[in-house]
Amino acid sequence: MNNGVANQATRCFRRLYDAFSKRVREKNPDLDVSFRHVQPRNLGELPGDDADIVLASGGPGSPSDGFDDPWCTGFRKFLDRSFDQHMKHAAATPKAFLVCHSFEIATLHFGVAEMVRRPTTKFGVMPAYITEQGQKTDYFSPFGYRLFTWEHRDWEAVAPNQKRITELGSEILAVESHKKAIVNRGDAILGLRFCPGVDGVQFHPEADKPGVLAWIEKPEHAATVEDAYGAALYEKMVKSLANPTRLARTFALMIPGWLTHRFNELALERDYKTITLPDQQMQDFDVAV
Repeated sequence: MNNGVANQATRCFRRLYDAFSKRVREKNPDLDVSFRHVQPRNLGELPGDDADIVLASGGPGSPSDGFDDPWCTGFRKFLDRSFDQHMKHAAATPKAFLVCHSFEIATLHFGVAEMVRRPTTKFGVMPAYITEQGQKTDYFSPFGYRLFTWEHRDWEAVAPNQKRITELGSEILAVESHKKAIVNRGDAILGLRFCPGVDGVQFHPEADKPGVLAWIEKPEHAATVEDAYGAALYEKMVKSLANPTRLARTFALMIPGWLTHRFNELALERDYKTITLPDQQMQDFDVAV
């Protein structure tokens, strides 16, 4: 969903996929595991009918730009197909995980909340707070009540539509604010199970330390962060990147966890061998780099 704009996300997603596919092949050496990078917004490419697991990236731009264009209606049909097939045969359904811009499109499409423009851009290393339901959800459960994320967004999902949430079987898994929050206050929904088979987050769980440093240490970006949040918080953000329990933990556990659980659902249906997360996730992802 990056509309052809070069950014760190593609590298990060590929890094996560490569580690995941290695674990799959170790348990299933004869299984054909293939990766295909499609670009809906700029090239009109969409997930194929044979796709089992889909990771959809962030933007840039407004989630309503091109919402009724062929590329977006095609992507939205894919989301509906995943939901519809799940109702018929859950174990064999294509699974989708949506990040930032893709999350925003799905929020509009499914109507589970209002999508509004923020008065200012939100960016930086920020906490997200996991709901009680989120703490029971497989790929959120390792984090307890809070995790640290990389955020960079102009839009946010607010005012959940309880009627649609009930109709779709949606679940709110993470939110922006918490009674313990001091700086990070707001009404945004940050994590959703839109419907069975389709999950998403507003933040960037694919962000790794090298990618964030490449952005945040640019002089113009550093000045922007300091203007918005102050020099002390900027220094705190940079320092936090060395903490393996913060952004590095999110990178190492969230998408790898989601991929593992979703693959294992397919494995049980297709007689593949299931996989487990590595015992030493932090070392496997070189978080000290």
